[in-house]
Amino acid sequence: MMLVERVNSTNLAVNVMPDGSRIIRNAENETVFALNPTASAAWDACSSANTVAAVAAEMRRSFDGNVTDELAEASILELQAKKLVSLSGSGFKATRREVLAGLGAVALPLVVSLTLGEQKAYASEATSADDRFNRAPRADVPKNHSRPF
Repeated sequence: MMLVERVNSTNLAVNVMPDGSRIIRNAENETVFALNPTASAAWDACSSANTVAAVAAEMRRSFDGNVTDELAEASILELQAKKLVSLSGSGFKATRREVLAGLGAVALPLVVSLTLGEQKAYASEATSADDRFNRAPRADVPKNHSRPF
């Protein structure tokens, strides 16, 4: 049986977004994770469930009744790849094809991460592209002159 456990969460700050997604910041390695609603439901389920079947059942209860065990497995694998959960025991049973076939209306889980250095690089690149927006607004009217309107 595959057992699922959240990693030590004392270094994690979790923000819930209105759409059900999550932003998780790991203060230890300065990484930020963005979880879509499907991955977020799995993350939430992993706090109390410790088997794939239990995670799937909790996701069905709290997120979407169409969640399959295969989707729960895919979600857990996404979280494991980003080191947000750890796994022990025997392997998973579903193939990617089985996961895709069983999805229906539920979106694939998605976990995106950026380190603080990557965030700064993207932010710098985005703001340096055009500096004219960083300048203070200017009026075309000379100082000490009244406007005609």
